[in-house]
Amino acid sequence: MKKLFLFFILFISGSFLMTLASQDFEEDIFDTSQDQLKITFIGHGTLMFTFGEKIIHVDPVGRYADYSQLPKADMILITHEHGDHLDPQAIATLRTDNTDIILTEKCTEKVEGGIIMTNGETKTVQGLKIEAVPAYNIVHMRQSGVPFHPKGEGNGYIITFGDKRVYVAGDTENTPEMKELEEIDIAFLPMNLPYTMTPEMVADAARAFRPNILYPYHYGNTDTSELVELLKDEKDIEVRIRDMK
Repeated sequence: MKKLFLFFILFISGSFLMTLASQDFEEDIFDTSQDQLKITFIGHGTLMFTFGEKIIHVDPVGRYADYSQLPKADMILITHEHGDHLDPQAIATLRTDNTDIILTEKCTEKVEGGIIMTNGETKTVQGLKIEAVPAYNIVHMRQSGVPFHPKGEGNGYIITFGDKRVYVAGDTENTPEMKELEEIDIAFLPMNLPYTMTPEMVADAARAFRPNILYPYHYGNTDTSELVELLKDEKDIEVRIRDMK
């Protein structure tokens, strides 16, 4: 009986430690003209920004984190309605009476009470400038010929933190609108097939709008070293790889 009890204690302890380990996300910290910006790399298309005392979650999804153990949201940004980007339960866990949710019109079918932003629109929410950038496919289509992400339905977002402009592209390809962006300090570009971009597409976009720091994200099984190689001669674009499968 004592051995069984000891095994049970060890099992519970081990499970607890595994849970803690699974929440041990990579983080990068940047100085801005206002507060420090901390980026927490949760996984896939899911991020968390901490800006001073503000907590901004992007595309929170329960399969990538235990949101009961993460800070409540001052703001939640939802790029589009697909289940690997929009999880109503995760949103409910993070949401308070004071949480602002920025989303697309299609997302309102699953989430109530949000602030709808359309492609090209700019709003200031809780003192932060938010710009909605079109996110869509040009090349990659379903068998029916419909794009995986049709134009006009999804957003990327540029969030201005002090003097830093951070672009989270959502699910998209290297669109003309993306290539026309300016003064992007930090960019998150998706890189997995068949839904978003190849490494060559990401490199093409990066060469066009030249972010200071580029994080490939939502990259699945894509070999991130291909992107590093493609951009190795672009000395003013720093490619950083984090665990964002």
